[in-house]
Amino acid sequence: MKKIIILLLSVASFFACKNDTQKDKEAIETTESISENKQEVVEVASFKGQQVTGVTVTENGRVFANFPRWRDTVKYSVVEVFEDGSSKSYPNDTWNLWQPDDQPKDDQFLGVQSVVAFEDKLYILDTRNPKFSGVVDAPRVFVFNLNTNTLEQTYKLDKDSYHSDSYINDLRVDKVNNKLYFTDSGHAGLVALDLNTGKSIRILDNHKSTTAEVSELTFDNAIWKNTVHSDGIAFDQKKQRLFYHALTGYSLYSIPVSSFNLKDKAKIEASVTFEAKTAAPDGMIFDQKGNLYYADLEHNKIDYITPNGTIKTLIEGDKVKWADTFSIYDGYLYYTNSRINEASGDISDLKFTINKVELPK
Repeated sequence: MKKIIILLLSVASFFACKNDTQKDKEAIETTESISENKQEVVEVASFKGQQVTGVTVTENGRVFANFPRWRDTVKYSVVEVFEDGSSKSYPNDTWNLWQPDDQPKDDQFLGVQSVVAFEDKLYILDTRNPKFSGVVDAPRVFVFNLNTNTLEQTYKLDKDSYHSDSYINDLRVDKVNNKLYFTDSGHAGLVALDLNTGKSIRILDNHKSTTAEVSELTFDNAIWKNTVHSDGIAFDQKKQRLFYHALTGYSLYSIPVSSFNLKDKAKIEASVTFEAKTAAPDGMIFDQKGNLYYADLEHNKIDYITPNGTIKTLIEGDKVKWADTFSIYDGYLYYTNSRINEASGDISDLKFTINKVELPK
C-alpha cells in the first residue's frame, strides 16, 4: 500500500509540473497587448529554397544575411542584399564554395549561423558544425573590414570554451570591454571572447538558466520536437548586462558581463537574474529606448518588453514565420523568417524572407 501511495504521489507531481508549464504559457499569452503597430510589413528580400536565419544592417544601410549549413543544398553562407532585393555572395564566391565532403579550410565558411555588423566591421560567426554533425575544428569569428571588404582578423574559440557538440549560435559586441559574447544552443552555456588577447572563456555550462526547459514547441496544433538551449542573446551596453534565453523555454535571464571575470563558479551562478516569463523566442535585440524585442515563435508574433517590464506585441500574423534574427536601422526592425518548424525534408519550394517593420514611436 505504501508503494502505491508513493507511486500515486509521483504521478500527481509529474502532472502538476506539466500543468505549471502550461499555466506559464497561458499567463504569458494573456499579458501581451494587442498589436500597437499598424505599419506595413515590407519585404526586403526573398530566397526560394535557401533558408536564411541571420540578418544585420550596417550604420550606412548595407544589409547582410547568412544561411546555415543545415543541409546539402545550401548555395552560399553569407550574402550582401541590395536595395532591389538581389544579393551577392560575400565577400566573394570562393569564401562560399565549401561543401560537406570537402576538407575544412581556414578561408572558407563551413557553417555560418550569425552575422553582426558593428561600426565598420562585419562579424561572421562560423559554428564549424555543419549539419549538426559535430564541431569539425574550432568555432570561430571572421572579422571583415566593411570599408575594404577584406578579412581583418580570425578569432578561434579556445578548446575549453566549447564542446564537440557545441553549436555557437549568436553573438553580441561589447565596445567598452572590447569583447564578444556568445550563446551555445547545442551544449548549454555562454562564452566570451577578448578581442585584445583572442582568449575565450565559458561560463554557466549546463546551468539551469542556459538549459532548455521543454523538448517541443506547438504551432497551430502541430508539434515541433527539439531541444535547443541558450540561443537568443541581447546586450544592454548601458547596464553592462547580457540577456539570454533558451529557444525551447519560457524564461528570460540576464547576467552582468563582469561575471565572466569571476573565478568562483558559485559567485557566477549567484549573479544570474531571472528577468521575466516570455514566449519561446529565437533572436533578441534592444533598441535605443531600452525595449527588448523577441519573437513569439509559437504564435507568429514579435513581442517586446518595455523598460518598465510590460510585454507588448509589435506585429503578428502570416508575415511572421519563425522570426529568427533582428537588426535595427533607421527606425525599422529587420527580421528573418526562417520557418524552421516548417522546413523539414525538401525545402526547394519554400520561400524564406527578410522583412522590416517600423518601430513604435
